[in-house]
Amino acid sequence: MKAVFLDFKSVDRDDLDLTALQRSHSDWTLHDETFHNETAERINRAEIVVTNKVPINRYLIENSPHLKLICVAATGTNNVDLQAAKENGVTVTNVTAYGTPSVVQHVFAVMFALASRLQDYTRLVSEGAWQKSTQFCLLDYPITELAGKTLGIIGYGELGRGVAQAAAAFGMKVVVARHGDTPMEGRIPLDELLAVSDVITLHLPLTRETKNLVDARALSLMKPSAFLINAARGGIVDEQALADALRESRIGGAAVDVLTQEPPVDGNPLLASDLPNLIVTPHIAWASRESRQRLIDDVASTVAEWHTGQIRNQVI
Repeated sequence: MKAVFLDFKSVDRDDLDLTALQRSHSDWTLHDETFHNETAERINRAEIVVTNKVPINRYLIENSPHLKLICVAATGTNNVDLQAAKENGVTVTNVTAYGTPSVVQHVFAVMFALASRLQDYTRLVSEGAWQKSTQFCLLDYPITELAGKTLGIIGYGELGRGVAQAAAAFGMKVVVARHGDTPMEGRIPLDELLAVSDVITLHLPLTRETKNLVDARALSLMKPSAFLINAARGGIVDEQALADALRESRIGGAAVDVLTQEPPVDGNPLLASDLPNLIVTPHIAWASRESRQRLIDDVASTVAEWHTGQIRNQVI
């Protein structure tokens, strides 16, 4: 019984303990990465396939006669044709809640950096501005305290709740967007959240309903001093509209850990060099060593339990 991990290098860089994974199954093949023209051959004889971001489409599922289990080494499963898996009796699982501490830490790291203008002050020092100053400090950029500010959370699942819990420690008021027009206790309409929040952070999946959720209109509702943080999925924010809003100082700053195309080989409006108070990181909010270890251990548990007839974290 063959098991393959198609893009192992996306999770491990020789810094994880693989004991649990090795114990979960006797015949693993760990591929550092798999390109689209290699996938069919690599999964053709496999009963178990693990993928982080490698797409598994209908053709691959229907032409892999031994395939019984697809483990997505992530929470989002949009890289797998779930309907095809269901029709062909292939179980699909994912991993949830493994990255919460890492993502929460990242959200507050970039929030602090935006509020304190760390990038700008670091640049001034590297350019020699402090060394030439007649004062003991530089006050070129406004520094904002987070205490007493309103944090708006769009997407209130595992990650959104984790961010809300941490916000309390910094004296922030938390508001949460409700879905649709249905009244929900403790939640407010999206437009109201956009208008009252000093910091807005996104923690929801990319779907047809959430694509370009934060567009030019939404950005126009934000305070001119407000920060936007996207550590969820590329495509939830209209990237050109965000670039325009930053360039025209219509919002105070932004931090994005995700882009519509990853890696951004065809460029992206948010990679322009003239955008003020913008932090772009390469999809690493989830990527602490501890988080990646939990991910691998969870996949191992799923495979081990599947061998006993139990299915955990089942999507299909």
